[in-house]
Amino acid sequence: MAGPFYDSTAYTECRAEPEKPLYNGGMLNEKEASVSGGDTLRGVGASYTPAYILHNLTQNTIYCFSIWVKIEAGSASTARVRAKLRSENATLNCVGSVSAKQGCWSFLKGGFLLDSPSQLSILFFETSNDDGKTQLEVASASLQPFTQEQWKNNQDYFMNTARKRAVTIHVAGESGESVEGAVVNVEQIAKDFPIGSAISKTILGNIPYQEWFVKRFDATVFENELKWYATEPHQGKLNYTFADQMISFVRANKIIARGHNIFWEDPKYTPDWVRNLTGEDLRSAVNQRIRSLMTRYRGEFVHWDVSNEMLHFDFYESRLGKNASYELFAAARELDSLATLFLNDFNVVETCSDERSTVDEYITRVRELERYDGGGMRMDGVGLEGHFTRPNVALMRANLDKLATLELPVWLTEIDISSTLDHRTQAIYLEQVLREGFSHPSVNGIILWTALHPNGCYQMCLTDDKFHNLPAGDVVDQKLLEWTTGEVKAKTDDHGTFSFLGFLGEYRVSIMYEGKTVNSSFSLSRDPQTKHVRLRI
Repeated sequence: MAGPFYDSTAYTECRAEPEKPLYNGGMLNEKEASVSGGDTLRGVGASYTPAYILHNLTQNTIYCFSIWVKIEAGSASTARVRAKLRSENATLNCVGSVSAKQGCWSFLKGGFLLDSPSQLSILFFETSNDDGKTQLEVASASLQPFTQEQWKNNQDYFMNTARKRAVTIHVAGESGESVEGAVVNVEQIAKDFPIGSAISKTILGNIPYQEWFVKRFDATVFENELKWYATEPHQGKLNYTFADQMISFVRANKIIARGHNIFWEDPKYTPDWVRNLTGEDLRSAVNQRIRSLMTRYRGEFVHWDVSNEMLHFDFYESRLGKNASYELFAAARELDSLATLFLNDFNVVETCSDERSTVDEYITRVRELERYDGGGMRMDGVGLEGHFTRPNVALMRANLDKLATLELPVWLTEIDISSTLDHRTQAIYLEQVLREGFSHPSVNGIILWTALHPNGCYQMCLTDDKFHNLPAGDVVDQKLLEWTTGEVKAKTDDHGTFSFLGFLGEYRVSIMYEGKTVNSSFSLSRDPQTKHVRLRI
């Protein structure tokens, strides 16, 4: 592969010594200019230490940045460290962040892209304490540029290694002899990587919408119809009518569905009557909610978002105690042991400016639940909402690298692009996000947050109300086609074999030779070894 190979290495544990720099330091290997020791950086307007002065950064180049940081003795014991970039024309408030500690080294990984070239830029750091007393040590800094073509080549490489597998089909005769010239037809009938969209009750009875949806998607999530405020707006008056009808649609069309959500930590989306409860009354209502919902739909949903957006809000923990989240996950596990239980939150991969939901905060929360009270809860999945305005693909990939250290399935659960942008720009940015998600080996599925309503969608629609694709819909259709193995037809060689590279999933194969036909099927799962399919005709 031409150009540098992307280094997905990431560390999330504090270490006694820093590791070597990625890319041997890249642009920082030459140690162009490092400012430290409390010097004031001209043009920055404050004292930030240390800092790097970068010369001649180019437009539309993707810069991947990493560094090890440690809080010096005498400073705060912990602090969130944010890397910032200032150039002549722009200030990027966060190009990477890490929760750093005193006495050990933490790994910050991120990156950036500039809209215009910069002759002189300053890469510097600030801490969440902002008290002027927190001093940082840094080591093993690295800045590696990638052209757009190099970045795409890396994505393609990861797609070919993580999403595809080599297949060799062997055709033999009755006596085991190799059959040359047999016609082989291979068709992919199911994909290993689900790509779907949210739906709402507006799909019920809407045949054109249903046909448009089923033609494209093999996964979904209900936008609002499972949420507590929808199923029990008044205490004791349960209404699962819409959810029942939607699950029937899902079943009939062999679509997998995520359960979203059991609880929502944001008080704004908690039923009014629940907000007025306290103590044992609240605990009783919570227990009845989770038992009613999960008993009714046991086995129907492959995932459950148990306690939504718990990095940002703490409705239940603030009222029921710090162990409330653990208890909710434990109850969900007991009621549906086969469902995959997820944390789900926003601004984890979209940005690093939101201190409540940095990638380190997410990882810390998972580990807290896993270690709780000595026993802990087995966590199953990482849910990343992905409500983007303008994607920073270097930061998105860096954060996915760090989340991958959890060794849990990662799903992009609510992908959209802000409605503040025009349709064409939404489509451009959506393609960037989809490629990043699909090419990262730790990501197991993508759900778009594009349920269609009479007045549009939450932020981004794929189609108009006549089911004519908008630009974002064209991007989705293009990717669905691109990431599926098309019909493969060929003849066996003189060894009786035919080989190809196919996307992971389920396949149907037929062999035709001298008037005979043999049909079979096989599966492609992730494995570096070639899949051998042996057929006799």
